[in-house]
Amino acid sequence: MTLYLGRQRAVVLVGYDAVKEALVDQGEDFTGRAPLPFLHKATRGYGLGISNGERWRKLRRFTLSTLRDFGMGRKTMEAWIQEESKHMIARMDSFNGKAFDPTFILSQTVSNVICCLVFGERFVYEDQQFLKLLQTFNEFIKFNSTPYGQLYNIFPSLMDRLPGRHHTFFAKVDNEKDDSMSEFHFENLWSTVLNLFAAGTETTSSTIRYALSVFIKYPDLQTRMQEEIDVVIGRDRNPGMEDRKSLPFTDAVIHEVQRFLDLVPFSIPHYAVKDITFRGYKIPKGTFIFPILHSVLKEEKMWDTPFTFNPKHFLDDNSSFKKNPAFMPFSAGKRACVGESLARMELFIFIVTLLQNFTFSCIDGPDSINLMPETSGFGNVPRRYEIIATRR
Repeated sequence: MTLYLGRQRAVVLVGYDAVKEALVDQGEDFTGRAPLPFLHKATRGYGLGISNGERWRKLRRFTLSTLRDFGMGRKTMEAWIQEESKHMIARMDSFNGKAFDPTFILSQTVSNVICCLVFGERFVYEDQQFLKLLQTFNEFIKFNSTPYGQLYNIFPSLMDRLPGRHHTFFAKVDNEKDDSMSEFHFENLWSTVLNLFAAGTETTSSTIRYALSVFIKYPDLQTRMQEEIDVVIGRDRNPGMEDRKSLPFTDAVIHEVQRFLDLVPFSIPHYAVKDITFRGYKIPKGTFIFPILHSVLKEEKMWDTPFTFNPKHFLDDNSSFKKNPAFMPFSAGKRACVGESLARMELFIFIVTLLQNFTFSCIDGPDSINLMPETSGFGNVPRRYEIIATRR
C-alpha cells in the first residue's frame, strides 16, 4: 500500500511473501536506506546505518572484514562473552537476593563485548561515564518510539523550531565539514562506531531483559530450561555455542522471545534510490519503503499461534529445534543487521549463563508482568521491572 507521511511518499510491504520478495529476491533494488530525519541529523548522513550507494558498500565491506579480523564469529569472541558473563553474574550476586532493575547491568554487559571488539578493553560497571553513555542510548531508542519522536521523523523542520527532548540528543554534534573524497574519514568512522554501539547494545540488552520478564511470567518454562541446561552443561562450566544443538527447548525459547518481542516492528525504512518495479507496480525514486517485520513475525499463515508466546513454534514433533523462514528479527537481504552473528552468540551464552546461576522472580509475582511493550513506534521497548535473582 502507499501512504503519505506529511509530504513524504511511503510504500508499505506487508507479510512474509512481499517482504522476502523485496529484500531477498529483489535485494539489489531495495538496498537504499531512507534518510530518516532523526537518525540523519544525529549522524549527518555518515556511517554504515544511514548511508547509501558506494559509501554504504565500502563501509559494509570494511565493517564486516574488520569485525571478523577483530574476532566476530570466532572462538575469541565466544571467550570474551564467556568472560563478561562472569562479571555479569558477580554484579547480580552483589544484590544478595534483593530486588533490582537489570536494565543498565545488561546494557553494560552487552556493550562491554563491543568495547572488547572495538577498543580491546572493557569498562567496570561502576564507571559513571560509561553508564551515562548507555543511558543516552537507552533514551535515544525510547524517544524514537514515542509519538513525539515519530512526529520529528514526519515534520523535522517544524520540530526543530519547537522545544523538546529531541534537542538534547544533538547537543554534542559539531559542525566539521567533510573535506575528503574518501569514505574512510573520521565522520564515517565515528558514525559507524556509534551505529555499532547504539544498535548492538540496546537491541541485545533489551531482548535479554525481555527474556527475564518472560521467565518470571512463566516459571514452569524457566524450570524446564534450567533442567535441560543442568543435564547438558551442568552448573560448573561455561556454556558455549557448541551446546546449542543439545539444548533444543532453550534455543526454541530464545527464538520465541525474539519473535514475540518484535523489537523493530517497522524495520528501519528502506529507500528507492532509483525507480523500482515491484510486482507490476512502479515505486518512484525518493519513496520511503517500510518492510513491516511485525507482519512477518506475527503472520497467521507462518505461525500456529502468532499472538501467543509459544516455544513450539521452533520445535518439531520430536521436540527437536526447527527453523522457520519467517523468523526475521534481524531483517533480511543486503541490509540485514551486520551484527547478527554476534547478537545470536550473546543472546544464547548470556541467557544460558543467567539460568545456569539464578532463578528469577519479582516481588508482585508472575501476574504482575506485562509482556506488552512500554512504548511502540520505531521500536517495541520492553517494560522495566525490578527483579530478584536467587542463587541456585
